[in-house]
Amino acid sequence: MTTRLQKLTENVQAVLGEKITKLTVDLNELTIQCGAKDMLKVVKTLRDNKKLKFEQMIDLCGVDYSDYADGTWEGLRYATVYHFLSVTLNHRIRLKVFSPDDEFPVLPTLVDLFPVANWFERESFDLFGIMYDGHPDLRRLLTDYGFVGHPFRKDFPMIGNVEMRYDPVQQRVIYEPVSIELRNNVPRVIRDEGFHNG
Repeated sequence: MTTRLQKLTENVQAVLGEKITKLTVDLNELTIQCGAKDMLKVVKTLRDNKKLKFEQMIDLCGVDYSDYADGTWEGLRYATVYHFLSVTLNHRIRLKVFSPDDEFPVLPTLVDLFPVANWFERESFDLFGIMYDGHPDLRRLLTDYGFVGHPFRKDFPMIGNVEMRYDPVQQRVIYEPVSIELRNNVPRVIRDEGFHNG
């Protein structure tokens, strides 16, 4: 671990204390974890504390852990992973927060602290079904308005549920059950036993 990373780790531990439920350093990157109830306080502290100064949220993404570690995962299913950058102090940190309810995953929105979270949270909601309490306009961003389900969830069918096409006779978009036949996508191996180089 580099001296700068060691100093950041010490500062984070000193400032956040027991609000951190897990801290790991891997590949010279610091990842912390906190509970959903402490999340807003933790993020505000990361942003405002003079020893940390994480002024920018550069990314967030939803994660579905249901099939993690070859299905041996026993923790909560849905998490949101946040990436923060301190331009002033030139360091980064990753924050992981699990939703306490697997049936209806909800976390607080960060839009009031970091307006850039708006579309990231909409994407996470659209693809994983994670709700962000307090979000000003939480609606689908990448899928169609009538889309059923959340396509990045591990239990979402690979071929989807419905397909759409434009019908020139009716002059509108038609939604129909999926008509794709399941098939084996494993390529055949073709060997030419009589192939000679020469």
